[in-house]
Amino acid sequence: MRSPVSPSNHVTAPSPLAMADGRPAAAAWSLSSKITHLNHGSYGAVPLTAQAQQSILRRQMEASPGEWFPALPEKIAATREEVAGFLRVCSADLAFVPNASGGASVVYTSLPVQAGGDVLVTDHGYGAVTMGAERLAHRWRGSLRTAHVPLDADADTAYEAVISEVNESTGLIVIDHITSATARWMPVERIAAEGRRRGIPILVDGAHVPGLAEEPVKGVDCDFWIGNLHKFACAPRGAAVLVAGSRLRDELFPLIDSWGAKHPFPQRFDSQGTCDATSYLAAPAAFAFIEDTWGWTTARTYMRQLADYAEQTVATALSEATGEDCRTDVGMPVSALRLVRVPAPLAATHDEADALRDRVARELNVAAAFTSFEGQGYLRLSTHVYNTAADFEYFAERCVPVLKAWARAASNGDQS
Repeated sequence: MRSPVSPSNHVTAPSPLAMADGRPAAAAWSLSSKITHLNHGSYGAVPLTAQAQQSILRRQMEASPGEWFPALPEKIAATREEVAGFLRVCSADLAFVPNASGGASVVYTSLPVQAGGDVLVTDHGYGAVTMGAERLAHRWRGSLRTAHVPLDADADTAYEAVISEVNESTGLIVIDHITSATARWMPVERIAAEGRRRGIPILVDGAHVPGLAEEPVKGVDCDFWIGNLHKFACAPRGAAVLVAGSRLRDELFPLIDSWGAKHPFPQRFDSQGTCDATSYLAAPAAFAFIEDTWGWTTARTYMRQLADYAEQTVATALSEATGEDCRTDVGMPVSALRLVRVPAPLAATHDEADALRDRVARELNVAAAFTSFEGQGYLRLSTHVYNTAADFEYFAERCVPVLKAWARAASNGDQS
């Protein structure tokens, strides 16, 4: 288990990445310079080169829809090969979906009915995916079971917490690869292996993993794996994958019935009527830009080193401002996502965390993610190649005092 970064093990800020012509990395994006962008993990950010490629594709589509759409399945099939290569998976196991939640919905609507079957999730699960799991359990006339995994749980503790909730009624296990609200890995390899041994289907929500892991699905013997390409891999939004390697993939159908329905998986997902598929087709341009400019290994190393520095800088500032230790041990930390505790009563619930996010954006011109877990509010820090140490130093110097003031006001009953 890794302890949170603390002043006693001082971390040095990495040198900012630059373009080949010397311009800062941020010049390759269209992000507003009036906003401090600290929330890549939620919505991603698309490089200008990928934006340009998508625009070219859209112009082709609009110039001759009658030619574009009949030829689209072939284009998507070719792009599946490229994306599968980037993710190091077999292209025959990969289908495109609009986002990870959409991939989960495909699984929920396609799985054969298991009368009385329970669906097992954890208390770290992404809200939309968990709500879908609850509806599935209701349709099965079963129950939604929730495994409690302590925030600071190491791999062994997290594994035992999940498996201890499995019983003879468990019909599906839904487990995050990286958790959204709590920014930690889960031991999905071991959980998937145990599910396979017991004959229980496993859905792994890997929404944040593409771009952060060189081989995202390596060692994860699950039935279904979903991942967003628009987050750390920087593809245009509306691009995600559903990877299905077991026999259950033959049960999977797109959410939209189209003329491709007669085809096998994954080809049946290549035909979705008149949906705009340019986000899928432009995704490889984003991957190639990062690789050609810095290399993905360098990019991942930079994101991790900057996250170390960001965590230390912001946690130290909050701790000094509040007199409390705001460092957070998440047990299995993520390279480019970190969690720092914010002073109570800020962000104590999901709705309050979203409200704080909006207020910080509106009043402080900072795009940041706030989350909650077990009644405690957190700031979830994200890093990418366009971020620099100065972004997080600015937050520590200018925003932390404001958060302290807002927390004091909220404690005194002043919600203004």
